[in-house]
Amino acid sequence: MFSHVMLGVSDLDTSRRFYDALLATVGVRPGVANGQRYFYRNAQGTFAITRPINGEPASHGNGATIGFAAESPEQADAFHAAGLAAGGTTCEDPPGWRDGSVGRLYLAYLRDPDGNKICAVHRPPRPAA
Repeated sequence: MFSHVMLGVSDLDTSRRFYDALLATVGVRPGVANGQRYFYRNAQGTFAITRPINGEPASHGNGATIGFAAESPEQADAFHAAGLAAGGTTCEDPPGWRDGSVGRLYLAYLRDPDGNKICAVHRPPRPAA
């Protein structure tokens, strides 16, 4: 559905350490440097962090969330814990199951060092009909 997601960050080294630790929990290798950017790639897509090219301060989007797929609730919990240990802050409800219009999801929300809201999302298999 998308080719990539890129976030503007204030401190590239701090954010690289944060995302290297966080994304390792969902099987993504450390970011690869490309000038003022780091790219994280796997078979599902590309995520990147960059200093804003216009020289203005980085800022987070109000109401924006980026969700990373988790294979299990335990992997989502590891994602959340790694993010907190690497300088993130928790937000929303604690990690756990949520029931809603799209079905049952396990969600683990946090904010990165620049305030961007991210989460790990585990969607359990649907029961056979």
